[in-house]
Amino acid sequence: MSNIHTKTIIIVLILGSVNLFAKDDVSPGNEATARIAKMGVALPDPLPNRTDAESKGPWKRLVIRGATMVDGTGAPPVGPVDIVIEGNKIKQISSVGNPGVPINEAYRPAKGDYEIDAHGSYVLPGFIDSHAHIGGSGWSAPTGVMPSAEYIVKLWLSHGITTSREVACGLGLDYTLAQAKKLAANKATGPRIYPYCAFPSGTETAKQARQWVKGLKKNGARGIKVFGGNPKVLAAMFDEAKKQGLGTTFHHAQLSVSRMNVLDSARLGLDSMEHWYGLPEALFDDRTVQNYPLDYNYNNEQNRFGEAGRLWRQAAKPGSEKYEAVIQELLDLDFTLDPTFTIYEANRDVMRARNADWHAEYTLPSVWKFFQPDRTMHGSYHFDWTTQDEIDWKNNFRLWMNFVNDYKNRGGRVTVGSDSGFIFKLFGFDYIREFELLQEAGFHPLEVIKSATLNGAELLGIDDTHGSIEPGKIADLVIVEENPIRNFKVLYGTGHMKLNDDTGKVERVGGIKYVIRDGILYDAEKLRADVRGMVSKAKQDASQAMQ
Repeated sequence: MSNIHTKTIIIVLILGSVNLFAKDDVSPGNEATARIAKMGVALPDPLPNRTDAESKGPWKRLVIRGATMVDGTGAPPVGPVDIVIEGNKIKQISSVGNPGVPINEAYRPAKGDYEIDAHGSYVLPGFIDSHAHIGGSGWSAPTGVMPSAEYIVKLWLSHGITTSREVACGLGLDYTLAQAKKLAANKATGPRIYPYCAFPSGTETAKQARQWVKGLKKNGARGIKVFGGNPKVLAAMFDEAKKQGLGTTFHHAQLSVSRMNVLDSARLGLDSMEHWYGLPEALFDDRTVQNYPLDYNYNNEQNRFGEAGRLWRQAAKPGSEKYEAVIQELLDLDFTLDPTFTIYEANRDVMRARNADWHAEYTLPSVWKFFQPDRTMHGSYHFDWTTQDEIDWKNNFRLWMNFVNDYKNRGGRVTVGSDSGFIFKLFGFDYIREFELLQEAGFHPLEVIKSATLNGAELLGIDDTHGSIEPGKIADLVIVEENPIRNFKVLYGTGHMKLNDDTGKVERVGGIKYVIRDGILYDAEKLRADVRGMVSKAKQDASQAMQ
């Protein structure tokens, strides 16, 4: 790929504000498709058809027997229970006894057309990734080819993700919707997808903003992702989004956050925020802009992310009047935080992120190359990352996590998002890593599960039908043979390493066994085997090409 194409990638991904987005001849939501076409890069193949080898059902009556249930509402685990699913809906949940004693057969529901023996296993609601990407032009930079949609969705689903909020429509709305419709009809394997397309930050007038929002709604999007722009234009955009019933989320990029921080945008009607940009700025009490070094350059990503790791210490201190006022106003606005701790974790320990257990078997060579330091690719910025940079980011995390935990404790909604595909973070695996980081922030594991399920459903406006295990709701479930409340590591596709005291050997336990989406049973282990096969073949092809 030529340097000019590569530089176009970084400008678009970092700024989200080039005027190319505002071309009149580009259908709203499809700006990325137009950009990719100009680059001469092919879109990934559509998702293949779902096969019987990886899935079964739905059935007239499916019964899950003997599981311990974590229902997603924050309630403690209960079991053993039998769960009856009819078609794609949960029909009945029956407590069938007590732990450590035989099942009381008198309490058991009638036989099903298909049954799953889940004695000793745990069942949870299907997970919702509130910040996901199915593709983007930047991922083609190393090789000229993007990772396949099949690769991504199988990693998602095999880690329990049954719903993804695709923020930015990085491959264009038409492409994303085509995959979403196929998934909604259960003709392909993967989670359901809610497309939130990137607002053209270069939009010049309020009238243009309203026209774009109306066009986006007409084209079938479910929401809008914002990076920045003129405040008057954004005010019109948020107003029109409300009128059109579109959700909104905001990555408050530093290029516009001095004009609109989180409080500013929330007051205009923003539903949720991504990451944390804009929060410290809303908490400033002795300055109006970040304390940028005098030789700072936003397009130098190590500058950008290195200084971002020193930003929270510039904000009002926890418990201060300013701090409490910001939390209270966001609570009053029913605002949602989607922190995506995981996508910044490499900044506090690059070595850990680079050497995660799953990279060897699950990371495609092209994705691995994209992760490596490169001044022209977004997120590949650890050019000369120092001990001090990591220490600053560790301190940054403590303050950031403190705010998110305080917000949750005061009744605020926090969701689970991953933003995987950048900075050594892999689809599926690093969604589970976000669970661990929320626990580190102070969340009880049951609060983490609620954030990943019911809170995510509330954000999407689907909590009447999704997000918890309750009769009448859609049957989206995760089954794992180990206790995830005790240890989230058992949800990783690579499982958890532990010593077996009976054999004296180290073994891997866990890994999600089954995922049920819309009443259809998927073999998560088979899906992960498919991904390993894709990665192995890609490595072989790359090796042969070098010979």
